[in-house]
Amino acid sequence: MNNNVIPVDVKGVVPTANGCAVFIGNDDKTFVIYVDHTVGAAIAMFLRNTPKERPLTHDLVGHIFQGLGVQVERAVINDLKHSTYFARLILRMENELGKKIVEVDARPSDSIALAVQQKSPIYVARKVFDAVEDMTGLLQKMNQEGGSDEFPDEEADEEGEQEGK
Repeated sequence: MNNNVIPVDVKGVVPTANGCAVFIGNDDKTFVIYVDHTVGAAIAMFLRNTPKERPLTHDLVGHIFQGLGVQVERAVINDLKHSTYFARLILRMENELGKKIVEVDARPSDSIALAVQQKSPIYVARKVFDAVEDMTGLLQKMNQEGGSDEFPDEEADEEGEQEGK
């Protein structure tokens, strides 16, 4: 990996009035991406390895990937324009047809969910990382007050997906 991207992890998922705040970062900085409640809940469930009675959308995509010999190699949050994040999902296919790397445009929320599900790395472009506000203090305060990853262990309703800004 080159110096144009920075490895990050999901540090926490917090429900908000309009969706979820996904805290992403490393030891230097943590920032927030606001996502739809259902995707935020899916990310939280993948982080906790929560069993589900029926597959949710990201589970379905993961099962399809598995059946086709596709793995999420990495997710990259590569741009930020007008308060909207952009991401690329790097997929590696290896099956009886051969090997192939495919890069697809994807919502950051879906990219993060699939990367967490498959335990694949998440990166942020340096230009994005440098541009975002550091929310490390807010996350630490929320953790002290017991406010992050506050999701019940129940399946999310996947109606009406919209990415928040």
